[in-house]
Amino acid sequence: MSPPGVRVPAVAADGLRRTFRRDTGEIVVALDGVTLRAEAGSLTALVGPDGAGKTTFLRLVAGLMAPDAGTMTVLGIDVAREPQRIQDRIGYMPQRFGLYEDLTVQENLDLYADLHGVSAADKRRQYPRLMEMTALGPFTGRLSGNLSGGMKQKLGLACALVREPELLLLDEPTAGVDPLSRQELWQIILHLVAEQRTTVMVSTAYLDEAERCGRAVVLHQGKILTQGAPDEIARLADGKVFLADPPAGQTARGLQAHLLGAQAIVDAVPEGGRVRFIRDGAADARVDALAQVAVAPAQPRFEDGFMTLLRRAGDSRPASVVTLDKPPERQGDGVVVEVRDLVRMFGNFAAVDHVSFEVRRGELFGLLGPNGAGKTTTFRMLCGLLPVTGGTLRVAGVDLRRARASARQRIGYLAQRFSLYGDLSVVENLEFFASAYGLRGGRKRARIDWALRQFELGDLARLPSRHLPGGYKQRLAMAAALLHEPALLFLDEPTSGADPLARREFWQRINALTEQGVTAIVTTHFMEEAEYCDRVAILDAGRILAQGTPAEVRAHARRQEGREATMEDAFIAIVEEARAHGHPEAGAA
Repeated sequence: MSPPGVRVPAVAADGLRRTFRRDTGEIVVALDGVTLRAEAGSLTALVGPDGAGKTTFLRLVAGLMAPDAGTMTVLGIDVAREPQRIQDRIGYMPQRFGLYEDLTVQENLDLYADLHGVSAADKRRQYPRLMEMTALGPFTGRLSGNLSGGMKQKLGLACALVREPELLLLDEPTAGVDPLSRQELWQIILHLVAEQRTTVMVSTAYLDEAERCGRAVVLHQGKILTQGAPDEIARLADGKVFLADPPAGQTARGLQAHLLGAQAIVDAVPEGGRVRFIRDGAADARVDALAQVAVAPAQPRFEDGFMTLLRRAGDSRPASVVTLDKPPERQGDGVVVEVRDLVRMFGNFAAVDHVSFEVRRGELFGLLGPNGAGKTTTFRMLCGLLPVTGGTLRVAGVDLRRARASARQRIGYLAQRFSLYGDLSVVENLEFFASAYGLRGGRKRARIDWALRQFELGDLARLPSRHLPGGYKQRLAMAAALLHEPALLFLDEPTSGADPLARREFWQRINALTEQGVTAIVTTHFMEEAEYCDRVAILDAGRILAQGTPAEVRAHARRQEGREATMEDAFIAIVEEARAHGHPEAGAA
């Protein structure tokens, strides 16, 4: 017991260490000497690359495992001694929250309430508040399997809140959800902290989300690099952040690729048609050449401080490019994908409703939209995996309504959830996909060797793919999709849940491929990634709401006080305006 008047932290960790033994016998240090505090009623973000220890820390806080060394108290209770007492007072939403898809919204809520021993009286008091908070009231009779991704996340959050926890643990709650759903989830989280004084600890791959928290903890390889207020961490990049306009004839993507090859550059990303970069002060000819273009200092933000910290920790990954053995040949007028009045019906429901666009050779085209907008259905038709109900669809010169099988030989597909076989090693996965694409003998061996070399997977060739960090799983999935040298790549939310370093590495590779003539169509919920695209289309309820270059689409954004409008601002404005004028909500279809 604490003395009267002494405020007990909601979470207190001292010198935590936790290790795991893989199937291969390798010992992995997940946490190494971690010490931190989270005060009652606070909002704390855990951020860091894949394998930093974020999920392990949350599982320790939840009493689901005990530390190998060090101490952890939660709500004043020793985790190692009384884990059940802690679990009776907290809510925990893991990355893959266990909703039962064949149960309705109401039945899922009832199930979790009963599991936690919530009384009938408390249910009557809690349910209306939770339904109002999550806006799920009209959908209580719907099967959870028929909800959009954002609605599933809100239901998972409602189930975690059903017993009014004193501490709420959220492990990447917004992974894989669209900007509107992300905004709604954060409104709920901020309300819980401000109005109900709930203590919340959240891990996130979105660094802008950490800026909303009172405190951020940056983890790297099981250790804490720093912790403090987000604006304090942002100041680590004071005087080092700049915005550069691309020179005439060069895209922001091209300037970014040029800068990332410089030792003096900590980070560089496209932003609003320009390139935002961090310079560490060292002399570098590539950076000095920027004297010929317009460069202006920029206010540092949390992401800049985060990237600066990782550079100091030695985690600055080299520029990642892919060199093709045989770049795609030019064909006809350069149009690789032609879509006209595309329709896909499921019974009486139009998942894709008269969609039209075209993509030219070497172009990077983005399909954006809320969960349930029809992006993945469109993708599956473009890949020949789903028949077309109506309209015209030509891919790589082939009419997909007549010759889906031949078109599939010309495309590579990176699914939303990587289609890797976890029990197979890296090289066994590559062998399987090479055979599936019809590669045999020496050609098969040559392509697998190419993939191992280009994606730096050689040292991990015999490791089961389930043991790969997220960024390496992403590398392996892309390598598999490129084995048969496709001219066209379809990338369905390829960076969902990936950490900031893995996302940058991925886009460097995509940029290199498009420079060599590969055409790519990508869906993403990271709106800043839309800045990499040559053109984008925004869909909702199966229809295109806006289409054009990132600059043209960004012009739809509402004016923001004190800052420039972003692609995310434009996305939200476009979708909200369409819905306000009677456009149906895709997630509620």
